Amino acid sequence: MRRLSGPRLARLPAVLVLAVAVGCSSTDAPAKVPVPGPPAEEAALCRALDKELPKSVAGHDRSDPEPGSELTAGWGDAAIVLRCGVPRPGRMSDPQAEAVDVDGVNWLLEERDSGPRFTTTYRRTYVEVTLDERFMHDIGPLADLAAPVADTVPPSL
Repeated sequence: MRRLSGPRLARLPAVLVLAVAVGCSSTDAPAKVPVPGPPAEEAALCRALDKELPKSVAGHDRSDPEPGSELTAGWGDAAIVLRCGVPRPGRMSDPQAEAVDVDGVNWLLEERDSGPRFTTTYRRTYVEVTLDERFMHDIGPLADLAAPVADTVPPSL
């Protein structure tokens, strides 16, 4: 086994500190998310939803992802990302799928390593909310989004 000593050992902590600082530094660039392409009627519902979305969710200020669109919104450097007019998730056909009801809005739950994804059910268009790992066991952000969804995206027929 080779041991580090002398000047090489003295440089090691500085190199590690620099590597950690570079790896943890954040950029001012907004997150990038794909913009859905719903039919015109659903896009109109999404535009109405966009106008009603709160300025902050779960204590995070609104910070919309790129490219800018009325079909997407974000809060807290992509901690919370909403996409409106997404396709119906395949998991919605699974009778074992989990769902939660938050203030009258039902959401399909999909657990992922990067954080949960929720998609509305029984609405005229699907609204998807992804949360990062900080919200692994917390549906609190959905409480801030339920009223705007309920007010602008009617139940499906």
